[in-house]
Amino acid sequence: MIALASDHAGYDYKEKIKTLLDELKLPYRDFGTSSKDSTDYPDWAHKAAQAVSSGECEQGILVCGTGIGMSIVANKHKGVRAAVCESVTAARLARQHNNANVLTVGERIIGWESVVDIVKVFFSTSFEGGRHARRVEKIHSTTGL
Repeated sequence: MIALASDHAGYDYKEKIKTLLDELKLPYRDFGTSSKDSTDYPDWAHKAAQAVSSGECEQGILVCGTGIGMSIVANKHKGVRAAVCESVTAARLARQHNNANVLTVGERIIGWESVVDIVKVFFSTSFEGGRHARRVEKIHSTTGL
């Protein structure tokens, strides 16, 4: 299950992403927002990220104007590794090397055609493990170096 959320600035892409996920036969849960009325991105990012953190959802997609604010909020949640991706290469490497489990995109930053490709690559790419697993473990470590 994919946790899906946006603020007002990402609402149009979120709605289009729902159609794309349906076409890809990827189940999702929409955590909001439900309109283009001005709203605060942390409210929606926290809801979706908590669903990933708790295991209710395995992965997530968050959309705001830049993708940055949603990513910052999502990464506050234990076990969430949110990556802002503005290219297919970034999406592929975020999965392969960082085991990113939340994709964030910016509706004001990238065109819809690119988002389609980014979503497809993000959800079809696997984590490579190996040397990257050690590094990912350090992300959530409280002991540091």
